[in-house]
Amino acid sequence: MSLPTRPSRRHPEAGITTAEYAVGTAAGAGLAGLLYKLLTGGLGDHLLRTLFDHVLGLLGVG
Repeated sequence: MSLPTRPSRRHPEAGITTAEYAVGTAAGAGLAGLLYKLLTGGLGDHLLRTLFDHVLGLLGVG
C-alpha cells in the first residue's frame, strides 16, 4: 500500500515576490533620501520649527 502523493504546486511566477521586494526597497530608500534632503535643508528646519511652535501653542506652553 503506497501513500497518496501530493500534487505539485509550482507557480509560474514564483520569483515575482522577490522582484516586488526589490522595487519596494528601492522606493523606500528613494523616499528616505528625499525626506532626508528636505528635512536637513532650510525647508525642513522651518517646517520642524513651525510644527514645534504649533504643538507648544496647543499645549499652552508657548
